[in-house]
Amino acid sequence: MNFEKWKNLEYMSGFGNEFASEDPRCPDSLPKGQNSPQVCPYGLYAEQLSGTAFTAPRESNRRSWFYRILPAAKHLPFSKIDDGLLESNFDTVEPNPNQMRWKPFEIPESKQVDFVEGLISICGAGDPKSRHGCASHVYVCNKSMDDKAMNNSDGDFLIVPQQGTLYITTEFGRMMVEPNEICVIQQGMRFSVAVEGPSRGYILEVYDGHFVLPGLGPIGANCLANPRDFLAPAAWYEDRTCDFTVVTKYQGKLFAGKQDHSCFDVVAWHGNYTPYKYNLDTFAAINVVSFDHADPSIFTVLTCQSTRPGVAIATS
Repeated sequence: MNFEKWKNLEYMSGFGNEFASEDPRCPDSLPKGQNSPQVCPYGLYAEQLSGTAFTAPRESNRRSWFYRILPAAKHLPFSKIDDGLLESNFDTVEPNPNQMRWKPFEIPESKQVDFVEGLISICGAGDPKSRHGCASHVYVCNKSMDDKAMNNSDGDFLIVPQQGTLYITTEFGRMMVEPNEICVIQQGMRFSVAVEGPSRGYILEVYDGHFVLPGLGPIGANCLANPRDFLAPAAWYEDRTCDFTVVTKYQGKLFAGKQDHSCFDVVAWHGNYTPYKYNLDTFAAINVVSFDHADPSIFTVLTCQSTRPGVAIATS
Protein backbone atom coordinates (compact mmCIF):
# COMPACT_ATOMS: atom_id res chain seq x y z
CA MET A 1 0.00 0.00 0.00
CA ASN A 2 1.29 3.44 -0.94
CA PHE A 3 0.92 5.42 2.27
CA GLU A 4 2.46 8.55 0.77
CA LYS A 5 -0.85 9.40 -0.94
CA TRP A 6 -2.64 9.39 2.42
CA LYS A 7 -0.85 12.60 3.40
CA ASN A 8 -2.95 14.47 0.83
CA LEU A 9 -6.36 13.20 1.96
CA GLU A 10 -9.20 15.71 2.03
CA TYR A 11 -11.45 16.14 5.05
CA MET A 12 -14.56 18.10 5.97
CA SER A 13 -14.46 20.34 9.02
CA GLY A 14 -16.96 20.42 11.87
CA PHE A 15 -18.46 18.41 14.73
CA GLY A 16 -21.88 16.86 14.21
CA ASN A 17 -22.43 18.82 11.00
CA GLU A 18 -24.71 17.84 8.14
CA PHE A 19 -22.12 16.71 5.60
CA ALA A 20 -22.52 15.69 1.97
CA SER A 21 -19.76 14.07 -0.06
CA GLU A 22 -19.33 12.14 -3.29
CA ASP A 23 -16.27 10.55 -4.85
CA PRO A 24 -15.18 12.80 -7.74
CA ARG A 25 -14.79 9.72 -9.93
CA CYS A 26 -18.61 9.50 -9.98
CA PRO A 27 -19.98 13.04 -10.34
CA ASP A 28 -23.64 13.60 -9.42
CA SER A 29 -23.80 10.26 -7.59
CA LEU A 30 -25.49 11.95 -4.62
CA PRO A 31 -29.27 12.07 -5.24
CA LYS A 32 -30.73 15.56 -5.40
CA GLY A 33 -33.51 16.29 -2.91
CA GLN A 34 -34.18 12.63 -2.07
CA ASN A 35 -32.75 10.15 0.42
CA SER A 36 -34.00 6.98 -1.21
CA PRO A 37 -35.13 7.45 -4.81
CA GLN A 38 -36.63 4.51 -6.68
CA VAL A 39 -33.57 4.53 -8.95
CA CYS A 40 -30.30 5.93 -7.59
CA PRO A 41 -27.64 7.44 -9.87
CA TYR A 42 -25.27 4.86 -11.36
CA GLY A 43 -27.63 2.10 -10.15
CA LEU A 44 -26.35 2.46 -6.59
CA TYR A 45 -28.15 1.12 -3.51
CA ALA A 46 -29.45 3.57 -0.88
CA GLU A 47 -28.97 2.60 2.78
CA GLN A 48 -29.37 4.52 6.01
CA LEU A 49 -26.99 4.01 8.93
CA SER A 50 -28.75 5.07 12.13
CA GLY A 51 -26.85 6.25 15.20
CA THR A 52 -30.04 6.89 17.17
CA ALA A 53 -33.65 5.77 17.04
CA PHE A 54 -35.61 7.13 14.09
CA THR A 55 -37.81 9.03 16.53
CA ALA A 56 -35.01 10.64 18.56
CA PRO A 57 -35.44 14.43 18.91
CA ARG A 58 -34.11 16.30 15.90
CA GLU A 59 -31.35 18.02 17.90
CA SER A 60 -29.91 14.65 18.93
CA ASN A 61 -30.87 12.52 15.91
CA ARG A 62 -27.87 10.94 14.20
CA ARG A 63 -27.99 9.18 10.81
CA SER A 64 -26.26 9.07 7.44
CA TRP A 65 -27.34 7.86 4.02
CA PHE A 66 -25.02 5.68 1.92
CA TYR A 67 -25.13 5.21 -1.86
CA ARG A 68 -23.16 2.06 -2.46
CA ILE A 69 -22.38 -0.43 -5.22
CA LEU A 70 -23.73 -3.50 -3.40
CA PRO A 71 -26.00 -3.82 -0.33
CA ALA A 72 -24.25 -4.18 3.02
CA ALA A 73 -26.38 -7.28 3.67
CA LYS A 74 -24.78 -9.16 0.78
CA HIS A 75 -22.62 -11.52 2.84
CA LEU A 76 -22.69 -15.06 4.16
CA PRO A 77 -24.05 -15.68 7.70
CA PHE A 78 -21.83 -14.59 10.58
CA SER A 79 -20.14 -17.31 12.62
CA LYS A 80 -18.42 -17.13 16.01
CA ILE A 81 -14.65 -16.62 16.07
CA ASP A 82 -12.07 -16.50 18.85
CA ASP A 83 -12.38 -13.39 21.06
CA GLY A 84 -8.68 -13.43 21.89
CA LEU A 85 -8.05 -11.10 24.85
CA LEU A 86 -11.17 -9.01 24.23
CA GLU A 87 -13.52 -9.07 27.23
CA SER A 88 -16.86 -7.48 28.13
CA ASN A 89 -18.04 -9.57 31.10
CA PHE A 90 -16.29 -7.76 33.91
CA ASP A 91 -18.13 -9.75 36.59
CA THR A 92 -15.71 -12.64 36.02
CA VAL A 93 -12.94 -10.74 37.86
CA GLU A 94 -13.01 -9.88 41.54
CA PRO A 95 -13.14 -6.11 42.12
CA ASN A 96 -9.93 -4.46 43.29
CA PRO A 97 -10.00 -0.95 44.81
CA ASN A 98 -6.23 -0.48 44.57
CA GLN A 99 -4.44 1.76 42.10
CA MET A 100 -2.86 -0.25 39.30
CA ARG A 101 -0.65 0.46 36.33
CA TRP A 102 0.99 -1.54 33.59
CA LYS A 103 4.18 -1.38 31.59
CA PRO A 104 3.62 -0.85 27.85
CA PHE A 105 2.16 -3.95 26.24
CA GLU A 106 4.69 -5.70 24.04
CA ILE A 107 4.04 -5.64 20.31
CA PRO A 108 4.35 -9.18 18.89
CA GLU A 109 7.55 -9.85 16.98
CA SER A 110 7.38 -13.58 16.28
CA LYS A 111 3.98 -13.49 14.53
CA GLN A 112 1.81 -11.22 12.42
CA VAL A 113 -1.09 -9.61 14.31
CA ASP A 114 -3.62 -7.14 12.90
CA PHE A 115 -5.73 -4.55 14.76
CA VAL A 116 -8.62 -6.91 15.57
CA GLU A 117 -6.36 -9.76 16.66
CA GLY A 118 -4.36 -7.37 18.85
CA LEU A 119 -7.23 -6.03 20.96
CA ILE A 120 -6.65 -6.47 24.71
CA SER A 121 -9.24 -5.47 27.30
CA ILE A 122 -7.94 -3.79 30.45
CA CYS A 123 -11.00 -2.90 32.50
CA GLY A 124 -14.61 -1.86 32.24
CA ALA A 125 -17.99 -1.50 33.86
CA GLY A 126 -21.52 -2.18 32.72
CA ASP A 127 -22.66 -4.42 29.91
CA PRO A 128 -22.93 -3.99 26.12
CA LYS A 129 -26.12 -6.12 26.13
CA SER A 130 -27.91 -3.48 28.17
CA ARG A 131 -26.10 -0.67 26.30
CA HIS A 132 -24.79 0.87 29.52
CA GLY A 133 -21.19 1.32 30.62
CA CYS A 134 -17.73 1.58 29.14
CA ALA A 135 -14.53 -0.38 28.61
CA SER A 136 -10.84 0.37 28.17
CA HIS A 137 -8.69 -1.60 25.73
CA VAL A 138 -5.26 -1.42 24.17
CA TYR A 139 -4.30 -2.58 20.70
CA VAL A 140 -0.94 -3.98 19.61
CA CYS A 141 -0.41 -4.88 15.96
CA ASN A 142 2.23 -5.12 13.26
CA LYS A 143 0.09 -6.08 10.26
CA SER A 144 -2.58 -4.38 8.17
CA MET A 145 -6.15 -5.68 7.98
CA ASP A 146 -5.92 -6.91 4.40
CA ASP A 147 -9.33 -7.73 2.84
CA LYS A 148 -10.85 -7.40 6.30
CA ALA A 149 -13.03 -4.90 8.15
CA MET A 150 -14.45 -4.52 11.64
CA ASN A 151 -17.81 -3.28 12.84
CA ASN A 152 -18.61 -2.52 16.49
CA SER A 153 -22.30 -3.13 17.17
CA ASP A 154 -21.87 -2.49 20.89
CA GLY A 155 -20.81 1.15 20.98
CA ASP A 156 -18.29 3.78 19.93
CA PHE A 157 -14.51 3.36 19.77
CA LEU A 158 -12.35 6.36 20.67
CA ILE A 159 -8.89 5.37 19.40
CA VAL A 160 -5.68 6.99 20.66
CA PRO A 161 -2.51 5.96 18.77
CA GLN A 162 0.59 5.86 20.96
CA GLN A 163 3.06 4.33 18.51
CA GLY A 164 2.68 4.16 14.75
CA THR A 165 0.33 5.93 12.36
CA LEU A 166 -3.04 4.33 11.65
CA TYR A 167 -4.36 4.40 8.08
CA ILE A 168 -8.09 3.88 8.57
CA THR A 169 -10.47 3.11 5.73
CA THR A 170 -14.17 3.49 6.48
CA GLU A 171 -17.36 3.37 4.45
CA PHE A 172 -17.30 7.18 4.58
CA GLY A 173 -13.74 7.55 3.32
CA ARG A 174 -10.18 7.39 4.62
CA MET A 175 -8.39 8.98 7.59
CA MET A 176 -4.72 9.09 8.53
CA VAL A 177 -4.45 9.19 12.33
CA GLU A 178 -1.04 9.89 13.83
CA PRO A 179 0.16 9.90 17.46
CA ASN A 180 -1.13 13.04 19.20
CA GLU A 181 -4.37 12.68 17.23
CA ILE A 182 -7.51 10.80 18.24
CA CYS A 183 -10.30 9.36 16.15
CA VAL A 184 -13.80 8.11 16.86
CA ILE A 185 -15.40 5.23 14.99
CA GLN A 186 -19.06 5.26 15.98
CA GLN A 187 -21.35 2.28 16.45
CA GLY A 188 -22.16 0.32 13.30
CA MET A 189 -19.44 1.81 11.10
CA ARG A 190 -17.23 -0.62 9.20
CA PHE A 191 -13.55 0.19 9.20
CA SER A 192 -10.16 -1.33 8.40
CA VAL A 193 -6.80 -0.39 9.93
CA ALA A 194 -3.54 -0.47 7.97
CA VAL A 195 -0.14 0.04 9.58
CA GLU A 196 3.42 0.48 8.34
CA GLY A 197 5.03 -1.38 11.24
CA PRO A 198 4.74 -2.09 14.99
CA SER A 199 1.82 -0.05 16.34
CA ARG A 200 0.21 0.39 19.73
CA GLY A 201 -2.45 2.56 21.31
CA TYR A 202 -5.48 2.89 23.53
CA ILE A 203 -9.23 2.53 22.99
CA LEU A 204 -12.06 3.92 25.09
CA GLU A 205 -15.35 2.20 24.28
CA VAL A 206 -18.71 3.57 25.39
CA TYR A 207 -21.95 1.60 25.23
CA ASP A 208 -24.29 4.54 25.97
CA GLY A 209 -25.08 7.20 23.40
CA HIS A 210 -22.20 8.93 21.61
CA PHE A 211 -19.34 11.27 22.37
CA VAL A 212 -20.22 14.96 22.40
CA LEU A 213 -18.42 18.20 23.12
CA PRO A 214 -18.63 19.34 26.75
CA GLY A 215 -20.56 22.47 27.67
CA LEU A 216 -18.38 25.54 28.14
CA GLY A 217 -20.43 27.43 30.75
CA PRO A 218 -18.74 30.68 31.81
CA ILE A 219 -15.76 29.96 29.53
CA GLY A 220 -17.96 31.31 26.74
CA ALA A 221 -18.37 30.36 23.10
CA ASN A 222 -14.82 29.27 22.32
CA CYS A 223 -11.81 27.24 23.51
CA LEU A 224 -11.21 23.69 24.71
CA ALA A 225 -11.89 21.53 21.62
CA ASN A 226 -13.39 23.80 18.96
CA PRO A 227 -15.91 22.15 16.59
CA ARG A 228 -14.12 23.37 13.44
CA ASP A 229 -11.02 21.32 14.32
CA PHE A 230 -12.80 17.97 14.04
CA LEU A 231 -12.36 16.38 10.62
CA ALA A 232 -14.64 13.91 8.84
CA PRO A 233 -13.45 11.94 5.79
CA ALA A 234 -14.48 12.75 2.23
CA ALA A 235 -16.16 10.03 0.17
CA TRP A 236 -13.90 7.39 -1.35
CA TYR A 237 -14.77 3.94 -2.65
CA GLU A 238 -13.25 0.82 -4.15
CA ASP A 239 -15.06 -1.55 -6.50
CA ARG A 240 -13.07 -4.67 -5.83
CA THR A 241 -13.95 -8.37 -5.99
CA CYS A 242 -12.07 -10.41 -3.40
CA ASP A 243 -12.40 -12.86 -0.53
CA PHE A 244 -13.40 -10.30 2.11
CA THR A 245 -14.14 -10.76 5.84
CA VAL A 246 -16.23 -8.50 8.06
CA VAL A 247 -15.68 -9.00 11.80
CA THR A 248 -18.49 -7.70 13.99
CA LYS A 249 -18.34 -7.14 17.73
CA TYR A 250 -21.81 -8.04 18.97
CA GLN A 251 -22.76 -8.22 22.67
CA GLY A 252 -19.10 -8.43 23.57
CA LYS A 253 -18.28 -11.34 21.25
CA LEU A 254 -16.62 -11.50 17.84
CA PHE A 255 -18.27 -12.93 14.74
CA ALA A 256 -17.02 -13.09 11.15
CA GLY A 257 -18.93 -13.01 7.89
CA LYS A 258 -17.51 -13.68 4.43
CA GLN A 259 -18.37 -11.80 1.26
CA ASP A 260 -17.05 -11.62 -2.29
CA HIS A 261 -16.37 -7.88 -2.44
CA SER A 262 -14.90 -5.03 -0.43
CA CYS A 263 -17.40 -3.38 1.90
CA PHE A 264 -15.83 0.02 1.18
CA ASP A 265 -17.98 0.58 -1.89
CA VAL A 266 -19.87 3.71 -0.77
CA VAL A 267 -19.65 6.13 -3.70
CA ALA A 268 -21.48 9.01 -2.00
CA TRP A 269 -23.05 9.80 1.37
CA HIS A 270 -24.69 12.53 3.37
CA GLY A 271 -25.67 12.94 7.01
CA ASN A 272 -24.45 13.88 10.48
CA TYR A 273 -23.34 10.45 11.72
CA THR A 274 -19.69 10.02 10.72
CA PRO A 275 -16.28 8.87 11.89
CA TYR A 276 -13.97 11.75 12.69
CA LYS A 277 -10.51 12.65 13.93
CA TYR A 278 -9.04 15.45 16.02
CA ASN A 279 -5.51 16.81 16.46
CA LEU A 280 -4.79 17.41 20.15
CA ASP A 281 -2.41 20.24 19.21
CA THR A 282 -5.50 22.36 18.48
CA PHE A 283 -6.92 21.99 22.01
CA ALA A 284 -7.19 25.45 23.62
CA ALA A 285 -6.53 24.79 27.30
CA ILE A 286 -8.04 26.98 30.01
CA ASN A 287 -6.41 26.95 33.42
CA VAL A 288 -5.49 29.35 36.22
CA VAL A 289 -3.05 28.51 38.99
CA SER A 290 -2.58 32.02 40.39
CA PHE A 291 -4.63 31.14 43.47
CA ASP A 292 -5.98 27.57 43.20
CA HIS A 293 -6.27 24.71 40.77
CA ALA A 294 -9.34 24.10 38.61
CA ASP A 295 -10.84 20.61 38.42
CA PRO A 296 -9.40 18.28 35.73
CA SER A 297 -12.71 18.41 33.85
CA ILE A 298 -11.39 21.68 32.42
CA PHE A 299 -9.27 19.53 30.08
CA THR A 300 -12.15 17.50 28.60
CA VAL A 301 -12.01 17.00 24.84
CA LEU A 302 -15.05 14.73 24.42
CA THR A 303 -17.61 13.34 26.83
CA CYS A 304 -20.31 10.68 26.75
CA GLN A 305 -23.08 11.77 29.06
CA SER A 306 -25.31 9.56 31.20
CA THR A 307 -29.01 10.18 31.85
CA ARG A 308 -28.06 12.13 34.98
CA PRO A 309 -27.32 15.76 34.10
CA GLY A 310 -23.64 16.59 34.38
CA VAL A 311 -22.59 12.97 35.05
CA ALA A 312 -20.55 11.33 32.30
CA ILE A 313 -20.23 7.65 31.39
CA ALA A 314 -16.70 8.48 30.22
CA THR A 315 -14.63 11.48 29.18
CA SER A 316 -11.42 11.94 27.25
